[in-house]
Amino acid sequence: MPSSLVSDRRRHASAEPVSDAAPLPVVELLRGAADLDGIIEIDAESFLRPWTREMYEAELDNPAVTRIFVIRTVAHAVAGYCATWFLLPEVHINNLAVRPELRRRGLATYLLGRVLQTALEAGGERATLEVRRSNHAARKLYEGLGFRVRGVRSNYYTDPVEDALILWREPLAGPVHPLDPA
Repeated sequence: MPSSLVSDRRRHASAEPVSDAAPLPVVELLRGAADLDGIIEIDAESFLRPWTREMYEAELDNPAVTRIFVIRTVAHAVAGYCATWFLLPEVHINNLAVRPELRRRGLATYLLGRVLQTALEAGGERATLEVRRSNHAARKLYEGLGFRVRGVRSNYYTDPVEDALILWREPLAGPVHPLDPA
């Protein structure tokens, strides 16, 4: 990613900063069963209705479209993940989560920034996702990365029933870190 887009040592203003001495996290594609175990564990801790192993395996059976990225730290082989569909020129963010004990440290911002940069380099022009109307933390993350509300899917979520806000980042090019200059 061009250095003008992401300063690797900066983190979201409200995040607990990572020490300058700490190695940067690594973002890469899912490697195999051990990574999938980590993702399923994070899902169980993060979502009311987590995806199952079978759901992820079905996604991975479509490698022309599905990309699952993981973020790794020194202490965690899978600190978080982002499951996407690359339907170029569009990218759909399906799931994004970080281990609960690692939240508010800038990892989700860093991860999604890397995913968006990868999508841009692959020919992506815009990205979209759905988020619960009540998920203010996720909305703040996405809006800080340039996503804007463009629609509503009524009663999209269950347990509890709730609307989904449809967010878009269009164009995909531009700063991907909320502290970078426009």
